[in-house]
Amino acid sequence: MKVELIKEYRFEAAHMLPNVPEAHKCRRLHGHSFKFEIHVVGPVDDKSGWLIDYGVLDDVVNPLVARLDHYYMNDIEGLENPTSEVTAKWLFDRIKSQMPELVAITFHETCDARCIYRGD
Repeated sequence: MKVELIKEYRFEAAHMLPNVPEAHKCRRLHGHSFKFEIHVVGPVDDKSGWLIDYGVLDDVVNPLVARLDHYYMNDIEGLENPTSEVTAKWLFDRIKSQMPELVAITFHETCDARCIYRGD
């Protein structure tokens, strides 16, 4: 049996988008209550009955959440232009190196706007 598990994480952070026109509202410093979901896919182990322990997901992802939570995202290496698209890829690259089962990141910038990144 093959399944897809999705686990949600949240953080609060400030950012600004330096590459948009000067008059654009996102050029100004502002913050969000960000949310993202990691999607992992693979076979269910016959003995354990699961694909992966959710605690293992937390062990990989929580250090990244701690790096982002209540920080100015533009100061973080690789997030100098922290759009949803760039941030989704930033998360994906760091999680995928430790969790090969990762297939996607769904990154929510607001309650009605999100980006899904599935790797290159």
